[in-house]
Amino acid sequence: MKQSDDMGGGSAAALRCASVQFEPRPDDKAYNLAQIEQHLRAAAEQGAQVVAFPEMCLLGYWHLRRHPAERLRALAEPVDGPSVAAVRELALARGVAAGVGFLEAGEEGRLFNSYAVCLPDGRVHRHRKLHAFEHPAIDSGDAYTVFDTPWGVRIGVLICWDNNLVENVRATALMGASVLLAPHQTGGTDSRSPHGMRPIPVPLWRGRHQDPQAIEAELRGPSGREWLMRWLPSRAHDNGLFVVFSNGVGEDDGEIRTGNAMIIDPYGRILAETWKAGDDLVVADLDLTLLPLSTGRRWMQGRRPELYDILTRRFGDERAPRAARFATDPVPLRRRALDE
Repeated sequence: MKQSDDMGGGSAAALRCASVQFEPRPDDKAYNLAQIEQHLRAAAEQGAQVVAFPEMCLLGYWHLRRHPAERLRALAEPVDGPSVAAVRELALARGVAAGVGFLEAGEEGRLFNSYAVCLPDGRVHRHRKLHAFEHPAIDSGDAYTVFDTPWGVRIGVLICWDNNLVENVRATALMGASVLLAPHQTGGTDSRSPHGMRPIPVPLWRGRHQDPQAIEAELRGPSGREWLMRWLPSRAHDNGLFVVFSNGVGEDDGEIRTGNAMIIDPYGRILAETWKAGDDLVVADLDLTLLPLSTGRRWMQGRRPELYDILTRRFGDERAPRAARFATDPVPLRRRALDE
């Protein structure tokens, strides 16, 4: 794939981005499209050029695990189907790039957790989640997604758990991405790790209007923002790119998504964020002049690829994403292949 100099060739010195959090209605494409249109309009009125929406926002997320495969296939659409086409028309009309998550009907009846970025020139780029675990019938993608934009800025996409594996963000940065769109449906999960996230009581969410402080404390706490701060800024800092983190918020089939939409610069600094217990968006100007001398970019020039063959070695204990995500047995502290 051809790479380009982010600050050359007439590229802009700044890019205004928006990150949206909203609570989708399960299987209600009309409602979810209406929410996307509303937030896209609001973001465009604030001058946003790129607007990121959450993972699977066109359909809803966690309830899909309970659907039979036949129901998923009935709900899925190809990337050129009516839902993405509707977002493409909105992007064209508003002159913005809009990224939305959807359930993709792929080749030979395969299903993917996908994300479509509709550019204002009519092009559509699609990313398939590399580590899909939501349903046995949903396959994982097998390619990174990095593309040029009309503003001379290369954008990459990684969906939710894709971002938790550090190799994926590094690969996306090495392919020339200066901005990473990171759509999620996270927060409030029942983590198997002893110091991971925990479920947020549903009554706190439902009583958010009567006691907003209680639910906002949860959204900012160990199962929400505090968890994100353990790792998300480092993805931006270590790879010298901006991260636009978009997330669902509210009830999601018995779990509470924590929102926390935010935009992070290449030094890991938070440019804009929200912990509102409800639909919201944040907007920030990305100062692209920060990129060339950012710490992560300088560090990457010190890489020694000849040492990294271990990253592509198979050790024999690899698992499919779904099996790894829901595993309950401890992971060995030593890899067998290194001892042989």
